Amino acid sequence: MTAVTPSAARERWAADYAKQADLDRVVRNRSGIVVEPLYTPDDWAGERYQADLGFPGQEPFTRGIYPSMYRGRTWTQRQLIGLGTPADYNARVRQILDLGASAISLLPCNSGFRGLDCDEVPAPLLGTCGTVINNVDHMDRALDGVPLGSISTAMNDPTPFTLLAFVLATAHRRGVAFDQITGTSNQSDYISHFVANHMFYRLSQPGSRRVLVDHVAYCRERVPGWNPVSVVGQHMQQAGATPAETMAFTLATAIQYAEDCMARGLHPDAILPRFTFFFDVSISFFEEVAKFRAGRRIWARITRDRLGAKDPRSWRFKFHGQTSGVDLTAQQPLNNVARVATQAIAGIFSGLQSMHTDAYDEAITCPTEESARIAVATQNILREEAHLCDVIDPLGGSYYVEHLTDQMEEEILRVMAVIEEAGGMYAAVGSGLVQGMIGRSALAAQERIDAGVDRVIGVNCYESEDDNEEQPPPYRPDRESMEAHVAAFRDFKRSRSESEVRRGIDGLRAAAEDESKNVFASVVDAATAGVTHGEIVATLRDELGFGNPLIVA
Repeated sequence: MTAVTPSAARERWAADYAKQADLDRVVRNRSGIVVEPLYTPDDWAGERYQADLGFPGQEPFTRGIYPSMYRGRTWTQRQLIGLGTPADYNARVRQILDLGASAISLLPCNSGFRGLDCDEVPAPLLGTCGTVINNVDHMDRALDGVPLGSISTAMNDPTPFTLLAFVLATAHRRGVAFDQITGTSNQSDYISHFVANHMFYRLSQPGSRRVLVDHVAYCRERVPGWNPVSVVGQHMQQAGATPAETMAFTLATAIQYAEDCMARGLHPDAILPRFTFFFDVSISFFEEVAKFRAGRRIWARITRDRLGAKDPRSWRFKFHGQTSGVDLTAQQPLNNVARVATQAIAGIFSGLQSMHTDAYDEAITCPTEESARIAVATQNILREEAHLCDVIDPLGGSYYVEHLTDQMEEEILRVMAVIEEAGGMYAAVGSGLVQGMIGRSALAAQERIDAGVDRVIGVNCYESEDDNEEQPPPYRPDRESMEAHVAAFRDFKRSRSESEVRRGIDGLRAAAEDESKNVFASVVDAATAGVTHGEIVATLRDELGFGNPLIVA
């Protein structure tokens, strides 16, 4: 048999391929990168293995931030839960823990995200997509039976972080030391709120900046096991940013927060090990894997070379992944089970540290008990039955994945340079630059769907006559229970110590007016004194300014 040279073999393949495929068709991923039909050693031969990949737990961290990755410890199953009253939440969270979740999250009611107490909102609007938590008693009830000293809790908690304040007050009641509390302030990233989630934006941009740094300083001293910074790429991507843009904006935001903390006198190695990240994992499978592998090695360089961190723990890019609800459809909702499983596999192959898998009905309603069980079981199946934890970075060395990781890194750095040129993320968001970029990407993505270029099953292809059938009604908490909850809250307000409340509010005002005082410390004191969530937010809005999102044409 005559030996065939690689170049001759490639030419033969190209000729055969041209007979069977449309050569004019250009395939691009969501970040706009052209995807070729085939990848070979010409695209990635591995000569730079040590520099570009290395080994897990070692620089450049492309293959993972821990040496053993899932062989040593699998990702944390952290299901995001929020519904009804604190009692409703408690019942659901106990079920989730029994089903195998190893940590918990709390999503507050939208009224809470807007900075309001439940007695300021019509009862039918309460608890439909989050739990009504307005004071320490509510938090104590929501976490009844949850061992605060041994289980990690993630609070979806924008500035001024009242949920953590209520957790700490609950811990004080139970005799649990603050240094035993572990978890994350999941929505601490005010910049992402200002860009893409306006109802979270409670305080002015300068006010939020002040409170975040105070929050970091307080937790560093008093709650050392808590992660006070969670930089949220999820909001950017759900608003329409491409995966590459999302990573770029998120890393630029993390740089901003780190430099703000360092300007306060906090050493990078004292704060960066507690920085975490929160991302969407979309159904663009290989693109997501490449996004996170590229992000890991960029962050390692940034923390070491730009921020001056010496501790290898500061170089770790620790991230939580949530399967993307944007990819879920109200049409043919059971198809979402397959979508979520695909997204979850992408997250696992990306090397995430914790994961939330969406329920299949989340495009329609707050997840039912059945759909929540399936969402948790999806992770269990992938871990226990599919053997996805057996090999670290199983896609490493793939010609396609390595070439795409390099391309994603290049695109991420290009976008980061645009932000840097604008003066950093704080300035770029204040000018509307970032919002404009996201808006253009969102419009382009929708136009591709409308034109049928990007196909969505049940939406623009493979539609069914049954798709127009009436959908199940959205979740509504029991009305009598919610009304009783609001009535009890009003009773609480009437019966609490007015002098203690006044002391707590005065402390908030004094801290806001004095740069030498820590605002978050005053939030914890106020919460302990019986000041409610809405009162804390309203007081700090008066002192630090209201958050008015920038409207970009």
